[in-house]
Amino acid sequence: MSATSTVNRTASTSHGVAPATQHAASWYAASANSSPERPALSGEVSCDVCVVGAGFSGISSALHLAEKGVKVVVLEAARVGYGASGRNGGQIVNSYSRDMDVIEQKYGETAARALGDMAFEGNSIIRERIAKYAIQCDLREGNLFAACNSKQLQGLKEHKALWERYGNRQLELLEGDAYKREVGSDRYSGVLIDHSGGHMHPLNLVLGEAAAFESLGGVIYEQSPVIKLEHGQPVTIRTAQGVVKAERVVMAGNAYMSGVMPELEAKSMPCGTQIITTEPLEEELAKRLLPNNIAVEDCNYLLDYYRLTRDNRLIYGGGVNYGGEDPADIEAVIRPKMLKTFPELSSVKVDYAWSGTFLMTLNRLPQFGVINDNVYYVQGYSGHGVTCTHLAGRLIAEVMTGRDERFDAFAGLPHLPFPGGRMLRVPLSAIGAWYYETRDKLGI
Repeated sequence: MSATSTVNRTASTSHGVAPATQHAASWYAASANSSPERPALSGEVSCDVCVVGAGFSGISSALHLAEKGVKVVVLEAARVGYGASGRNGGQIVNSYSRDMDVIEQKYGETAARALGDMAFEGNSIIRERIAKYAIQCDLREGNLFAACNSKQLQGLKEHKALWERYGNRQLELLEGDAYKREVGSDRYSGVLIDHSGGHMHPLNLVLGEAAAFESLGGVIYEQSPVIKLEHGQPVTIRTAQGVVKAERVVMAGNAYMSGVMPELEAKSMPCGTQIITTEPLEEELAKRLLPNNIAVEDCNYLLDYYRLTRDNRLIYGGGVNYGGEDPADIEAVIRPKMLKTFPELSSVKVDYAWSGTFLMTLNRLPQFGVINDNVYYVQGYSGHGVTCTHLAGRLIAEVMTGRDERFDAFAGLPHLPFPGGRMLRVPLSAIGAWYYETRDKLGI
């Protein structure tokens, strides 16, 4: 097999609505379940709640609300799952980008306990959705965290104790060569397996959830980027060809809402990550790499993550581009990372390479809140959004139907602007990442 190939590539943008209007040329798009192309909004419609963004945050919110009998309209700038929800690594990883020990240290025991009580709920919601609506998204069990040195292994021991304190009893630590039961690589010092985690086809998951929402009477308009939001009662949401009048709004566009909510932009930053997908591997080779088909992410600050697909391709991702700009050659960036982990793949072709943009906050915790009592927002999962977006949808439905304490636990977290403003946030973040990456390489 040749190591060179014609690779399907795609680009993302950090500047609001992406210029493309179809799904990225990813393996996910190539293997997606059938889904209708929905019309753009035209004319004026009214609803109880308008959700802006048809990714995991938006569709989860819309589905939870529709299940409660709320009339919901969803506006999507491109296609359902166009952004990070349809491009990510597909790993079901519990908790948040900053864990409960950090939350407790910075914000106190009450905040840590409140968020800790919800840290594993998004995982359960995903599984509930898949079962209830018979969503075909290749769900597989288990994910693990891999330590690249002894310091990280000690961190995993502490991580296990922390999560067990918050109720996760499905953890298993493998030290020394015992980890090779799960990963056929010489890179690691040990791993922590979360048997309650897993992996799946993320685009098919969000497409299935969108279909479930529509089955309950919900309406989705695609190719309908929001160009203006006018506060009031009702709220007016304008697109190029239409208007939505809504009693309440959920802003769930994450990194693709530049210009629509300027009051939030200083407190978040679009970031890009890249993924490659190999040609299908022979069964014996795939089994050697990941004997039990588990999903993996390492413990580095700029982490690598990978897993197998249903047809034995290896999906491998890593790296962060602050500001969301794409590298000129995605395969050239990610392939060396893959070969460092699995040198035996040197002659394997890469069939797909793509990037996606996620939204990062300064404290790496999600931003939930409300403006003028009727415009809610959920965003800023900082690369840890698959499970938390599903939790966000449930909390949106709760706060809009009279239960606000769980939403308020997130809304009460302070979020500061990035130092240096829009001009300096990218270089300053890159310098910080270089510092932590150097520490990872030195094992300190």
